[in-house]
Amino acid sequence: MKLDSIGRYAPSVTRIAISLVFLWFGINQLFLPENFLGYLPKFLLELGFAKTVVMFNGIGEIILAGCLLAGFLIRPVSLLLSIHLLSIIISLGYGDIAVRDFGLMIVTFAVFLGGADLWSIDYRKRKM
Repeated sequence: MKLDSIGRYAPSVTRIAISLVFLWFGINQLFLPENFLGYLPKFLLELGFAKTVVMFNGIGEIILAGCLLAGFLIRPVSLLLSIHLLSIIISLGYGDIAVRDFGLMIVTFAVFLGGADLWSIDYRKRKM
């Protein structure tokens, strides 16, 4: 098998990989919200329901990651997740975690740019 022939799978692998990252973070926020409290802006911590905010964020990330994993509504979901990561980056300020999230944001935005791929529901719907 020539490497050129497998390049067409790169968008699918990228979409699936980034969706698994979001899924991991979402599940961890849902079950271990206290581990994510340090990433919240101070005003949310002072309101007294910071764990609930983290858990709702986790639920949202799980839902969006599931859609992305299935390849359903790829463009709107990946754009929303890119914007979500941008808001986290802005909130955190410059640092190692923000740099990591910047990389994740660029990958997620690349999925937005690519749209439907060979292994997605969106692609199958378009072919019908």
